[in-house]
Amino acid sequence: MTDSGGAPSEAGAAVGRRIGIGLMYGLWRPRVLGAWRVPSAGPVILAVNHSHGIDGPMLMGTAPRPVHFLIKKEAFVGPLDPFLRGIGQLKVDRETTDRKAITDALGVLDQGGVLGIFPEGTRGEGDFASLRAGLAYFAVRSGAPVVPVAVLGSTERHSRLTPAVPPLRSRVDVVFGDAFEAGESGGRRTRKALDEATVRIQERLTAHLAAARRLTGR
Repeated sequence: MTDSGGAPSEAGAAVGRRIGIGLMYGLWRPRVLGAWRVPSAGPVILAVNHSHGIDGPMLMGTAPRPVHFLIKKEAFVGPLDPFLRGIGQLKVDRETTDRKAITDALGVLDQGGVLGIFPEGTRGEGDFASLRAGLAYFAVRSGAPVVPVAVLGSTERHSRLTPAVPPLRSRVDVVFGDAFEAGESGGRRTRKALDEATVRIQERLTAHLAAARRLTGR
């Protein structure tokens, strides 16, 4: 579902959110903390740690608003391609400067939507130790606030039936942090400004993850 300008529609992401709610709450026991910290209207970027394949769907099903995620192009294969596009998700080529993905992501924010980003760029330790500059660019360019999100518990244990996912009905914690502005007022987009924003973002995300782990005991 896209609007006349080609950007993914809110309606598509809303369908994805309903699917996410059904799947995530049907298969696991999400515990959502701090969802009220996500602004109820206007553009916002959710910056999510990424250590497991269910982290994206888990956030789609637990965030208080529909989310358009930037997802690696390798996930858009076979029937998943039209499905992911239909629920408002954005395909990105991580090996190059994907101008269409950039335009689509900025379009989501221009329309006052929610953009979901894994700022580490790929699945890893989920500790925000290595950030790519993409998140800083979108935050500084759009002026949208960033909300850090920690998904905890998705990698602690594995299901006996399907080792690729956590045990069914196990608890997964999703902790939303305080929104913050990544760039300075005025929105400078120089390389220095982006580098400073990246450092600022990394500090805030790392601090949020540590606080979330203390809060949940994970």
